[in-house]
Amino acid sequence: MYRVGIITASDKGSKGQREDLSGSAIKEIVESKGYKVERKTILPDDKKLLSEEMIYMSDQLGIELILTTGGTGFSIRDNTPEATEAVIDKPTPGISEAMRYHSLQITPRGMLSRGISGIRKNNSLIINLPGSEKAVKETLEYIIDSVTHGLDIMLGNASDCARK
Repeated sequence: MYRVGIITASDKGSKGQREDLSGSAIKEIVESKGYKVERKTILPDDKKLLSEEMIYMSDQLGIELILTTGGTGFSIRDNTPEATEAVIDKPTPGISEAMRYHSLQITPRGMLSRGISGIRKNNSLIINLPGSEKAVKETLEYIIDSVTHGLDIMLGNASDCARK
C-alpha cells in the first residue's frame, strides 16, 4: 500500500474562505484504489511554501505519491508547477501529457493546464492535478492505474523489474 500526500494550493482555501472539494476528491479516489492518505494540507499559492511542503512529505515523511491540486493555470498566483520543478530530480512528462490529452477530449480548455510531474530522489512521485473538483476526478481516474504501475517500477515492486 502506497502512502499519499495531498497538497491543495489555494489562497482562499488556506484562509478557510473556500471548501477544499478537489483535495477531498483526490482522497476519495486514491483510497478507493487502496492507497493510504498520510497527509492532506491546504496552502496559499506560494512557491516557497509549496516546495517546502513537497520536500517535507518526500524527505521527512517518506510519502511515495504526492498529489497537488490547484495553482496550475495562468493566474499570477499560480505557482504549483514552478514549486514542483524546483524539487524534482527527474521529470515524468508522459503523465502530464496524458492528463492534458484526456482533458482535451472533454474541453479545449484542457490545453491551459501548466501542470507537471516528476520524481524526487527516486522515492516520491509528484503530480500536479488541476484545481477543479471535476477536472481532478477526470484526470486522476484516467491516470491512477498507470501511476500505480509506475510507483511499482520506481520502488522496485514490479514483478518484471529489479530496482537498480
